[in-house]
Amino acid sequence: MSEVHMARRARLRDRCALAADGAGEGRTGAVVSQPANLRYLTGCAPPYAVLLVGHDGRDTLFVQPTLPAPVAAGAGGTAALAADLGERPLWLPGAQDELRHELLPGGGDPLLAAARSAVAVGTELLVVEESHLTVRRHRALVEAAPEVRLGDLSGAVEHQRLVKDEDEIACLRIAAEITDQALGELLESILVGRTERHLALELERRLIDHGGDGPAFPTSVATGPNAGVPTHVPTDRRVEEGDFLSVRMGARYRGYRCQIGRTFVIGTAPEDWQIELYELVFAAQRAGREALVPGAECRAVDRAAREVLAAAGHGGAVEARTGHGVGLEIGEDPQLSPDAMSKLDARVPVTVEPGVHLPGRGGVRIDDTLVVRSLADGGPELLTITTKELLAL
Repeated sequence: MSEVHMARRARLRDRCALAADGAGEGRTGAVVSQPANLRYLTGCAPPYAVLLVGHDGRDTLFVQPTLPAPVAAGAGGTAALAADLGERPLWLPGAQDELRHELLPGGGDPLLAAARSAVAVGTELLVVEESHLTVRRHRALVEAAPEVRLGDLSGAVEHQRLVKDEDEIACLRIAAEITDQALGELLESILVGRTERHLALELERRLIDHGGDGPAFPTSVATGPNAGVPTHVPTDRRVEEGDFLSVRMGARYRGYRCQIGRTFVIGTAPEDWQIELYELVFAAQRAGREALVPGAECRAVDRAAREVLAAAGHGGAVEARTGHGVGLEIGEDPQLSPDAMSKLDARVPVTVEPGVHLPGRGGVRIDDTLVVRSLADGGPELLTITTKELLAL
């Protein structure tokens, strides 16, 4: 994969140089600190590391072997972000890549070391990921390198990450297979009497048992009146006969994350209102999936799913978006929302996840991860294949 990462960094370097030439800025270097972007450009994401993409063609990863005390304690959110991503330090000194590695023992800040290195090779403009830096670190950067002008990298790496190559899609496909396996095994077990929290922990354990690096995001298991709540945090509520049971989960594999959401009924047979609500959400989800074609407006995909629910009187209960991109992050671009201005490209993986929650009764969620493909290539590729039939468990 080292050649792939080198090519990605070269694309970023060319993009920065082109923007600098157009603005008359001169020699431009880029500093990348966002962990998912580091992973994309280098194949690893050591905590608190910073990558310098040099204008001179030389790239250096600055690594702090021991986190400074304020960072280890979570100051500025850097440590918390690294923990949320769940990345292990994958840096190997012997990696066969043109990427250079520089260790900074003694508490040095990799960001400041990268800036000084850029100045040393004559960089005139240094673009950084401003949205990922605290005010304190940005001020320290200005003080450490007054000779260089600072700019904002402005989502350039995230934009580059939008369209996945086939190796990335293969990782997503494996993540989806792991997720389907874990969920399928849970459905074969006895559920009545077990708590939401216990079921969520068991699902996350199964993800690891089947080869995943861990969960792509915190697993949500919701029962009874909690079912269908999009951001539900599992509680000690126990599964009861007649409940809706909604599960939202996904595996992380080699950094890539997928998402699935399914709703089931506990008992011998669902009630009429449960069947009606489920069929409505299923129709909305199918409409969204069928709208996934290269060149489609993201808001048009959102509208396709949203209008089905609105026509049945549930428009006010729909979330702000009915889907989003997935990859090295859950919830990355593109966003499938009413105000989205972008269009879909081929090989962009997204979720389609409409849902309805009826306060006091419960609700239905159906989430899938798909890859946008042209009709000539068979249309959208469904990665999460667990049945969408309304099962009575």
